[in-house]
Amino acid sequence: MEFLPPHLRKYVVEQHYEKYTPVDQAVWRYILRQLKAFLSKHAHECYVEGLEKTGIDVERIPKISEISAKIEKFGWRALPVSGFIPPAAFMELQALGVLPVASDMRTLDHLLYTPAPDIVHEAAGHAPILIHPEFSEYLRKYAQVAKKAIISKEDLDMYEAIRELSDIKENPNSTAAEIAAAEKNLDTVGKNVSHISEAAELGRMNWWTAEYGLIGPLNNPKIFGAGLLSSVGESKWCLSEKVKKIPLTVDCIKVGYDITEPQPQLFVAPDFKTLSKVLDDMANQMAFRLGGLASLEKVIQAQSVNTAELNSGIQMSGQVIEAITDNNKQVAYIRLQGPSQLSFQDKELSGHNKKYHAQGFGTPVGFLKSFPTKCPSTLTDSEWASLQVSTGQTTRLEYTSGVAVTGNVQNRLVKNGTTVLLTLTNARAEFNGRVLFEPSWGTFDIAIGSTVVSAFGGPADREAYGETTDFVAKRVPTPKYSATDLTKHAHYGAVRKLREEQVSGDKLTQELQKILSAHRDVFPEDWLLILEAIELIKARAVNTPYLNDLEQALADLAKKDAKIQGLITDGLILSGAL
Repeated sequence: MEFLPPHLRKYVVEQHYEKYTPVDQAVWRYILRQLKAFLSKHAHECYVEGLEKTGIDVERIPKISEISAKIEKFGWRALPVSGFIPPAAFMELQALGVLPVASDMRTLDHLLYTPAPDIVHEAAGHAPILIHPEFSEYLRKYAQVAKKAIISKEDLDMYEAIRELSDIKENPNSTAAEIAAAEKNLDTVGKNVSHISEAAELGRMNWWTAEYGLIGPLNNPKIFGAGLLSSVGESKWCLSEKVKKIPLTVDCIKVGYDITEPQPQLFVAPDFKTLSKVLDDMANQMAFRLGGLASLEKVIQAQSVNTAELNSGIQMSGQVIEAITDNNKQVAYIRLQGPSQLSFQDKELSGHNKKYHAQGFGTPVGFLKSFPTKCPSTLTDSEWASLQVSTGQTTRLEYTSGVAVTGNVQNRLVKNGTTVLLTLTNARAEFNGRVLFEPSWGTFDIAIGSTVVSAFGGPADREAYGETTDFVAKRVPTPKYSATDLTKHAHYGAVRKLREEQVSGDKLTQELQKILSAHRDVFPEDWLLILEAIELIKARAVNTPYLNDLEQALADLAKKDAKIQGLITDGLILSGAL
């Protein structure tokens, strides 16, 4: 983990393999058997090969360290995280070639689909497709672009509401009132969204590609999205005629989605190369490539910590609240509020941290009247001297925009032969009669540059800037098991032990009868352990009449609950395929 920047290390957790209960292992086993059987025919051809090459075993929940060792051959590593982590952190990890794997395991109640990230989704969904070089390259490129995306305050509120709801829903100890309150909060937050940010648009692209993407011919596509590859129900539903299939273009970012419902439409890429092309089309619309006033308007609207970069290379990070323009609609002055940071080439400038610029930052931008066609950052020492910009001198700088600055020169900072910062004392800045800076406010630092070439999400030097609201680390609560829960775990563990010890014949039947009799007294509605027993009997005690009793018990449970009828039927289909 030492290779990670310090601000990312806080998301990495211990897998604690021993925390997985025998019920967890049985749930994993059921899901993987179903997925492998269906997806061997309906997923992209690299899926089954990918399961093997990434060390994903049907019989047991994988150790993330072992997955990591396998995918290193493909230029990736895997590290365990806890549930949802902030999108910005997730993307930065992927940009570093790290697959964050949620180490949590979905409950039996959410066997087909979980509202929270879990090891089925991450390991059995994302990891296998990484072996395909073109998809792997797309994922890296996507992460690099997503790192630059502008995340709005509304995005952060939405992320927090989704995380809270998913954690509550997945926690078996949650009450109906807690779930209802979290659902109401998410609905309220969703209704308050005023605009779709770059991060939200990229989230949609990720959803329609890496999570819910289809690939191949429009009339007969295959599955490659991890959300589909890790969901038995949705993997079958998505290929039906009930789901509209749309050719993948950059317009997918205009289509929203509901994480609580099956998707009414999906996008189909003809091949993995198309993913990178569509991503590039998206990147061309983003502020980090656009620059100028348009990029600043995006970060102002976001109301979050972002960065504006000038053509000299100097970067201003904080909450941009205003871009003052001249008569030609060119940026003349930029204002930031709250803790701000100045950087050069993504490294914080010494002394210009958010503590020093705690109250914000403002700077003129543009050309000087004395050199109207030459960026001030490229002026020579003699040209600066002609403007009385030498330590101790009083200077007056007039910009072509109309901004005028006077003050005593304290320092001129040069990086790589380029002037990036000018520091004045007793300074005053004005624009069309408006006071932009006055001497009582302290030292005036001017970021030198003629144009805004980029604006992007987050601080330029995130490690030096410190904690921001888009990088907060939280943990999924550890489940608390009752005495009844522990009894269930013991019964599942006993059946698992029979399988692992290869017990067969009459002894197997006798042991299963004892375990199932005790289990059904306490858990009369539980069907999965009965299915586990049926699988064992079909493989190792074929002639026992006890098999009929168990099959009848499953049939009775299926009649009582339509929700599990399909699960039981699918399980029985594979029960003889041990």
